[in-house]
Amino acid sequence: MKRSVLSLALCGALVLSGCSSLLERPYVMVEPHTEQPVLSEDSSALQVETYSELVSAVLFLVSQGEESGTIQLIDYRGDVEEDLQRACLEVSEDDPLGAFAVDIITHSYTRVLTTYEASLTISYRRTREQIQSLRTVSSTSSIRQEVARALEEYRPEQALRVSYFTGDADTVVELIRQAYYDAPDSAMGMPQYSVALYPDSGTGVQRIVEMVFSYPAPVELMQTRRAQLQAQVAELAASLPTQQYEENARQSLLFYLLPTAVTYDPEGGSTAWDAIVGTGADSEGLALAFQVLAEELGVGSSLVIGELDGQPHFWNRLSSDGGTHYVDLTRNSSGTTYSAEDLLSLGYVWDDAPEI
Repeated sequence: MKRSVLSLALCGALVLSGCSSLLERPYVMVEPHTEQPVLSEDSSALQVETYSELVSAVLFLVSQGEESGTIQLIDYRGDVEEDLQRACLEVSEDDPLGAFAVDIITHSYTRVLTTYEASLTISYRRTREQIQSLRTVSSTSSIRQEVARALEEYRPEQALRVSYFTGDADTVVELIRQAYYDAPDSAMGMPQYSVALYPDSGTGVQRIVEMVFSYPAPVELMQTRRAQLQAQVAELAASLPTQQYEENARQSLLFYLLPTAVTYDPEGGSTAWDAIVGTGADSEGLALAFQVLAEELGVGSSLVIGELDGQPHFWNRLSSDGGTHYVDLTRNSSGTTYSAEDLLSLGYVWDDAPEI
């Protein structure tokens, strides 16, 4: 049975812990894969000899989305009834995949000489497609990149297997917000979202993170508006010879373009589409519009989220001068820039504001 032990051990290692070398990379995308355990001669049952192999076999059935399966315990030395119960609970409650996908696992068994044959029935809370479409990332910091892809495609949900998770649900919520603003031309309204972790406690271990998104508009409408925005921005940029100039000159061209390119409405929408294509946008929409135009013209800037007069407010930080100047299109769209001291004196508040 040496081959059985080796194969099931490898199966368990791949499913439960992933490849440890992934942790050394800043970002890794791997599709989950579980090696086929050793089968009985009639290819209808998995064969195990130890408790760890038993857990791996149960987990293999779950990873394949099987609703039933047979496991043969060969020369098994433990308490079969107790170990079957414990293995089923361990997979369904403690393992990330089981906690995510399984509703309940029931079992029965029969004995023939020194061999026990266990029959398992598995009820799921997820479809087989949801189980097999799980994406794997190496760490908490990698989640943001996958969430950005999900939001850009307006997916209703995203589930990730995180090899080394060091955060909590609030950490994921912040990553969702960051990812949304990473793609200003796709940001057609912050979706409502929920976050669930499987299992629901523990840090520094493999977890499954599930995110469900509810968008403020139909996907088809958001896709149409994104296309309209991109076309309008491309048309605006086409009239400017930005490739002939250094960044400071491109920044001047951007400021020249802004007064006729964007529309401010304090009661307007909160997207770049509202500011550039629609009838007007609030501070969030204007700041996103600035990001879209700046990216198109090759001008470095970042979005700033803070408060003004106690209310949420958005503006932009230029990067050409090391991030020492800011733009707030709700105040002026003709190229006026402000230092951090200027904004602080006007009542702006933000996380990384300098102390004065």
